[in-house]
Order: sequence, then structure tokens, then C-alpha cells
Amino acid sequence: MNFAERMLHIDRRIIFLVIGVCTLLPLLYPVGLAIKVSSEVRGVHDYIESLPEGSVFLLSMDYDPASKPELYPQAVALLRHAFRKNLRVIGMTLWLPGTGLADQVMTQVAREMGKVSGKDYVFLGWSPGSGSLIINMGQDLYKAFPTDYYNQPTRELAVLKGIQTLRDVNYVVSLAAGTSGIETWYVYGKDKYKFELGGGCTGVIAPGLYPLLRSGQINGLIGGLRGAAEYEVLIGQKGRAVAGMDAQSATHFAIIVLVILCNVFYLLVKTSRKQGEAR
Repeated sequence: MNFAERMLHIDRRIIFLVIGVCTLLPLLYPVGLAIKVSSEVRGVHDYIESLPEGSVFLLSMDYDPASKPELYPQAVALLRHAFRKNLRVIGMTLWLPGTGLADQVMTQVAREMGKVSGKDYVFLGWSPGSGSLIINMGQDLYKAFPTDYYNQPTRELAVLKGIQTLRDVNYVVSLAAGTSGIETWYVYGKDKYKFELGGGCTGVIAPGLYPLLRSGQINGLIGGLRGAAEYEVLIGQKGRAVAGMDAQSATHFAIIVLVILCNVFYLLVKTSRKQGEAR
């Protein structure tokens, strides 16, 4: 058995090991491969960048643990940007299973940026209703959420001073894994209360949201892990998303090389057998 034949019969566990190493190493030691920033991601970034200090930014984290790999890095990047701009941040979720995740990311990034709950940001948590909840927030924020996630009366929180309804919110971004999500915020919120709306979503639902983007119903869209990586590049703070894109690129490269080698070895074996038969 020659070298090409031995390679074609290589133990598949070695191939799994190669793929595993190509995935793991970039996650542990990100290279930071060049990433081109799209106009839709830049739309969200530039609008937050244009907001003056003290403006109100509402981040609705409408996803569950299954979508964490794509949307959690988006939330981290957006919160870092908003806190760096000294915006007043309101966090919430329309998805009950995502309440703990949303609280976790807000607490983590706020601690990292030195922000104080109740003064610089508030996490309202979850309340039933989705569309009706948004309408209630548009009429009276304090009736929709009498207390925050930690049972602190919302009327007493310094971060909400001067905010009565969604009309007083400067920018809303929904990070959505499905419905309820960006469409819900547009239909029941922006269309009625005239705030600016941006979105983030998993890669699989991004194509269905482009009509909202092209029509101007949302001013930007962060799509999947790639979008999160683009946003990290824009704020100059590379994190999980950039590392994830490095891992994807390395794994795809390894698969392409393996496919090419497999075909080369196959052709060598086939050629060798034909030559042997000719003799």
C-alpha cells in the first residue's frame, strides 16, 4: 500500500482531531482576521455614536439560550458601546426563557464598565404580553413595569428620570431569535410612538428582515455572529465574535484542504492502478 492509499484509509478520528484543533486554537488565541464592516451593521453603530451623553437607549434581548452563541456577543458589544457613550441604558426581554441571560449580560458588562444599577442602567426583566406590553410602555412605562427585575420601584430610579413613555426613548434595538422580536417592536412600538429602531438577529432569520431595512423601517441590522464581529471591530474591542469568526474561517479552510487532498490522493491511486493494469 503506497502513501496515497494509506492517506485514503486514515483513521477518521485523526480528521476529527484536526477539525477540533482548528476550531479550538482560534477561540483560545484569536488572530483577528480582517473583517469587512457592512453598511447595515454600521447603521446601528453610527446612530448610537451620534447620540449625545445622557440619551436613552433601550436594548430588548429577545432570545433564549439556544441563540446565545450569536446574540450574546451582539448584546455585549452594544452595551459596551452604549456605556462608553454614557447613555442611560434600559434593558428588558420579550422572551421569558431569556430573562436570566439578559440579566447576566447586563450585569457583566455594567461591572466591566463601572456602571451602577439604578443610576446608569436598569434591567426591567420580562412581563407578559409582547405587543400589548409595548403598547403599555408607550402609554406609561411605570404601569407596564412598576418595579425592575430586582423589585426596585421604577419611579424612584435616577436612570429613568424624565422618562414617562417610549416616546422619551431615543433609540431601541431588539436582538431577536424569532417572534416576538424586531417586527413586534416595529408594529406595536415604532409605528405608534415614533422612536428610532435598530435590530440584531440570528443569521438564519436575517434575510427575512432585510425588507424592513431596505424600506427604512429599521435603520440597521446586526446579522448573526458575523454581524457581532463587525460591531466589535467598529468599537475597537474584539471579543467572542471575532474569535468565533477566526474559528469558523480556520475550520472551513481545514475542510477545503482535506477535500482537495482527498481528491488528489484518489486520483493518484486511480492512476497508479491503471498503470499497474497496463503492465
